[in-house]
Amino acid sequence: MSFLHNFTCRRCFNRTLTAALVAAPVSAIIGRKADAADKNIAPVPGSPKTVKSHVLDTAADALQVKKPIDAMSEYLNGFHFYADDMGRQIEANHFCTHLTEDFHQCVIYEANQTNARLIGVEYIVSERIFKTLPEDEKKLWHSHQYEVKSGMLVAPDVPNPAEHAFMTDLVTTYGKTWHTWQIDRDHDLPLGIPQLMMGFTKDGQIQQSFLDDRDRRFGLSTQSERKNRADIPTPDVAVGANSWESGTVPQLQLVEMPVKNIKK
Repeated sequence: MSFLHNFTCRRCFNRTLTAALVAAPVSAIIGRKADAADKNIAPVPGSPKTVKSHVLDTAADALQVKKPIDAMSEYLNGFHFYADDMGRQIEANHFCTHLTEDFHQCVIYEANQTNARLIGVEYIVSERIFKTLPEDEKKLWHSHQYEVKSGMLVAPDVPNPAEHAFMTDLVTTYGKTWHTWQIDRDHDLPLGIPQLMMGFTKDGQIQQSFLDDRDRRFGLSTQSERKNRADIPTPDVAVGANSWESGTVPQLQLVEMPVKNIKK
């Protein structure tokens, strides 16, 4: 009973995954265990935390209710590139809340570690919702079809039957991703403005070394993931997504604006 409870509470998958786990044989439920060796992450600037800070943080964690954090039930590892520069590629660790059948919201870290930097956010909608968006809005969104089918997007530590069920749901979804920390250029601080990110759509686009390093750390195989998902139907990508494929894409720039309704 406690095992099932673990899959219906904090940091647990949605009911699609739970159903898959209940229906799976015990041997399949055990599944693979990702090693997920930590990255070598340099500390951010500043003095080490004092004992006082540790005590206050520990007390706050024990005493305060953090409902949005508790609601995060899905951990996904994948990759993004800057919408206007495919040469700038980033590993992205998503921690997501499944608000409705048509909507997820995710915070993105550089790694799944306590000292990892928060680098962005992603909103995920169903195909049904995506098709209702204005044409200019669609340009900001990317499809997840290839990320799922290629094995590039993974749910570490989740047994294969449950991961397969979740990926079957995700293959038809679309994401809008903003990275608030250009971690590939500025390691110390989140300098500059948020940048629109996109997802890969074909073989050969991502740097193979990125996949190899991820697979080694998590103890998995992208190619095996691809084979396991071969039976997932490949949906057509809705018109308007993956706007970067046209050769131009929206991107934020910093401009001076007059302040309205100012009070001094």
